[in-house]
Order: sequence, then structure tokens, then C-alpha cells
Amino acid sequence: MAYNDFNEEIIIEELRNEDTRQIAFNKVIRFYSEPLYRQIRRMVIDHESTNDILQETFIKAWININHFRGDAKLSTWLYKIAINESITFINKERSKYTTSIDDEDSFLINNLEADEWFDGDNLKIELQKAINKLPEKQRLVFNMRYFDEMKYEDISEILGTSVGALKASYHHAVKKIEDFFSSSN
Repeated sequence: MAYNDFNEEIIIEELRNEDTRQIAFNKVIRFYSEPLYRQIRRMVIDHESTNDILQETFIKAWININHFRGDAKLSTWLYKIAINESITFINKERSKYTTSIDDEDSFLINNLEADEWFDGDNLKIELQKAINKLPEKQRLVFNMRYFDEMKYEDISEILGTSVGALKASYHHAVKKIEDFFSSSN
């Protein structure tokens, strides 16, 4: 579906109408699958888990579509669901694999290195390692700003954090990534 074929206001009206809800939701899935997949994938690394979380995101959205009031953009609502599902997954995985606080997210790096779907070269792998060493909130902000090129205002709506705090988080994340690369040379 082309970007200009997707009018969020019309889609929301169609989602509110029981006769057009299913067709409209199929449009939502086609339009948002790729960007949500990328966001989830950057958080959980593993392709198979990403697909499962993406499916769970759309299931939750479908089940709760009647509760969508339209106070925020549809994309914001979907990103919130996807991020919450990703965090839930990470916390479950973390509790299975964590042996020490220093090793907290090493399972993410292991997933990256073992993932046959990851086609990155060594530099991309090192960047992912640096990103995965960031605290969860900084990792989220960095991914949304750097990779998705989201505006701070949109990230603020999704994460419920002030724009100023997001800018600080992004700055700290960039500094930590720079330090990671400086120390590995």
C-alpha cells in the first residue's frame, strides 16, 4: 500500500464501523507491518521472536480496537503496543538467562550472532552490540530517533516522556556508543 493511499482519519472511521472494520484493519496491518517489524527487531534482535511479537501486537490491537479513542495517532498507539510487547518479551528472556547484572542483555547479543536472518557485516554487528549495552530507555530512544528518524515529539507521545528528557537520553546513548567504539580500537 502506497503511503498516500493511507489516510489515517478515514481508516479510523472505517475501524469504528463494524461493517468496514476488518477491511480497514487489514490495511493497517499492510501499512504498519514493516515499520513495526523494524522497531521490534531492533529491540529483540531475533527474527522469529520479532515475527511472534509483531503478530501479538496486531492481535492486541484488534482485540482493543474499540478502546482506541483517537486521542493519539493510530501509529503512536500501535508503536506503544509493539514496544510494550517487546519489553515483556525481553523481560521474560532476561529472567531465563540472566546470571549477573553485567550479563543482563547478553542473550540479545547471542541472538544476534546466532540469527541466520541477520545479514550485517562486522561493523553492523559491533553497532548492535554497542546499542544492546545501552539501558533499555536509551536503547529505545536511540533506535526510534536514529533508525526510524522519528521526531522527538512523536517519541514523546509513544513513550510518555518529555522531549527534553528524550534529547538527553539520545545524547547519552550516542556518547556511550562513541565510547564503545573508542574503547574497542
